[in-house]
Amino acid sequence: MPKMKSHTGMGKRVKITGKGKIVREQVGKRHLLEHKSSHVTRRMTGTVVVAKADTARVKKLLGR
Repeated sequence: MPKMKSHTGMGKRVKITGKGKIVREQVGKRHLLEHKSSHVTRRMTGTVVVAKADTARVKKLLGR
């Protein structure tokens, strides 16, 4: 039987914490930063927990 493969793209985008939460990087900080205010770009740093509505889909893609 074929084995279940985890989605490599999703694996690069999210990380699972020790307690099992799924965290991701904030969006909007790759390009077009010149016209965004410093306040906005500072706010977009760091990681956030994936929305509750998306956790089941993300876990399925990760093979969990």
